[in-house]
Amino acid sequence: MTVRASVFLRAALAGAIAAAAFVLPGVFASAQQVDMNVVDQPGYVPAPDDEQLSGVYEKQEVFFRTSEAPGTVVIDTSQRFLYLVQPNNRALRYGIGVGRDGFQWSGLQRISRKQEWPDWRPPPEMIERQPYLPRFMAGGPGNPLGARALYLGQTIYRIHGTNQPQTIGHAVSSGCFRLVNDDVIDLFDRVPVGTKVIIRQAVAL
Repeated sequence: MTVRASVFLRAALAGAIAAAAFVLPGVFASAQQVDMNVVDQPGYVPAPDDEQLSGVYEKQEVFFRTSEAPGTVVIDTSQRFLYLVQPNNRALRYGIGVGRDGFQWSGLQRISRKQEWPDWRPPPEMIERQPYLPRFMAGGPGNPLGARALYLGQTIYRIHGTNQPQTIGHAVSSGCFRLVNDDVIDLFDRVPVGTKVIIRQAVAL
């Protein structure tokens, strides 16, 4: 094969892959889901329209085959979804933000506590990365934990709201799972303390 022909074939293959990614974005979603270069914004209050999700990350009922009992929460870290299992192979699916590279994890937990408008105390690791952060911030609009928090076992991690709705669907946090405020309020009202939470992380190939 000549050098010119080889270059042509490589270019054609790259073009076909790019076209497939444009037509079928879901096929390449995991490869495109990278960390957002954002920092926490304590005190920032987003506009109401910015908190209304649309498209794939909007809360919706979906088909979800599982052997887990209705009421179980299943978090798919790689796809950025939280599922609340419903009867008959259905689930309520919420778009979430997850831990950035190095802060993702998996396991089995239970909701140990629930809090409306939680206070925020950034852990030392977060303050080390962002020294400007306050050491304490009372709950309320503009609090990075948002309108609700569901605490996971005895860990430092939570399912919580956010004042940065643009981060949903991205890997941005220090290990917690964030939803827009309307969604976390909805989830908070549906699940009691003691709810089983399964966190799944795809194995890197």
